[in-house]
Amino acid sequence: MDVLTLLGEGFAGALTPANLMWVLIGCLLGTAVGVLPGLGSSMAVALLLPITFSLDPTAAFIMFAGVYFGGLFGDSTMGILMNTPGQASAIASTFEGHKMALNGRAAQALATAAIGAFIGGMVASIVVVFVAPALADFSSRFGPAEFFALAVFAFAATSSVVADSAIKGLTALFIGLGIAVIGIDGVSGAPRFTMDSPNLFDGISLVTVTVAILALGEVIYVACLERHMTNKALIRPTGRPWLSRRELKEATPAWLRGTAIGLPFGVIPAGGSEIPTFLAYGLEKRLDKRRKNPMFGKGAIRGLAAPEAAGNSTTGMAMGALLALGLPISATAAIMLAAFRQYGLQPGPLLFDRAPELVWALLASFFIAMVVLLILNLPFAMLWAKLLLIPRPYLYAGITLFCGLGIYATSGSTFDLVMLLGIGLLGFLMRALDFPLAPLIIGMVLGPLAETSLRDAAMSANGDFSVLVQGPISITLYALLAAVLVFSIRGKVVARKRAKAAAKELVDA
Repeated sequence: MDVLTLLGEGFAGALTPANLMWVLIGCLLGTAVGVLPGLGSSMAVALLLPITFSLDPTAAFIMFAGVYFGGLFGDSTMGILMNTPGQASAIASTFEGHKMALNGRAAQALATAAIGAFIGGMVASIVVVFVAPALADFSSRFGPAEFFALAVFAFAATSSVVADSAIKGLTALFIGLGIAVIGIDGVSGAPRFTMDSPNLFDGISLVTVTVAILALGEVIYVACLERHMTNKALIRPTGRPWLSRRELKEATPAWLRGTAIGLPFGVIPAGGSEIPTFLAYGLEKRLDKRRKNPMFGKGAIRGLAAPEAAGNSTTGMAMGALLALGLPISATAAIMLAAFRQYGLQPGPLLFDRAPELVWALLASFFIAMVVLLILNLPFAMLWAKLLLIPRPYLYAGITLFCGLGIYATSGSTFDLVMLLGIGLLGFLMRALDFPLAPLIIGMVLGPLAETSLRDAAMSANGDFSVLVQGPISITLYALLAAVLVFSIRGKVVARKRAKAAAKELVDA
């Protein structure tokens, strides 16, 4: 059937009053949580994961789409108004966005971010509609060896690229893999790492881990640092919440360049949108040096427009990679994958055949979410900023309460509450010691897939593990992995050399 026909059927499913309500609720909640200090889009999805199990799958994932995209704008609002980005993907936007706010152009900065998010997300959604079915057809050629190679690619790429230290990244990954193997072995039926506790025979719930690591661990971390944190003044946007013709002319090329940079990173497991946002910002900064009157460092609108478009185009493409390949490229995407599994669904080529109504309604909801967010964020950005005035003790006490209620509602087990606290303390320690959290989540989500694929490939070849590197797809994935690792190592070596050179210059001076 034609792609446009399927998309039309998706719009018919997504434009029902109930699903429109869930898109709106998702956008509202995602933006609200993203704006709040210390939170972000990944925590928004993690907190809402236990709550959505009472919904039908289509409504739940339409709501998640709104939360995902809305959280990204909330992250940027926080960075522009307070120079405190909600997540790492919004850091590049703060460099020029906050300077615009300090110069009395906060409303224009928020408008630039909203339009950039709209353009990047809309273009990515259009690409996903046409690319995702082709990716799904391609992934139907994957066997156990190819899926194992894909999982290894995700493991190594996220562990080495996301973290400043590869050792910390790999440590976080192995912690996630270690949690994933707890429970009854599906092949032999033997208990693994259960310490003879019946409560662990079914393993540790991924919902418990995501909520504990991303939400409760962050709450404990912020509570411990509260006495050392200084309250930053909230810059109140004044003036027109739209851009003049000159500002639009200035920002449009940057929006388009940022979108083009972000699209490929949506299918590369390199930690999400952090890398493309910095690449987009760096490109605009280099182009700015060629101008007669360089604006970077003074509140250049292009330095905000490009990262915003890049981040949202990466996020949109990431949803396509998740649906077609079952490949999460970030912690938030990994939580979405966990949500699919909670509903008994496995993203990949079979999802388009087994649940086409869900897939195409979800793809249609991306377009709807972009329009809803633009309507919500252009005129009402200052209303979101008022959420920053909530006293932090009340805010984080409420989050802790929702963490506990959500987990207890899904399992009805006090043991899961104990696990929530224990893993939350682990998340706090990782956060305090600067260990990345994304490799842990991705390790736990993709660990079972890697283990099952490895066993199936070995059994199909009578124990000959060379089958893992025999197919063209596997060889290509391993070659791409090698290229990613070389690029990452080279970048870190160059950064260290520059840091040493700068330190030497300071000493000589």
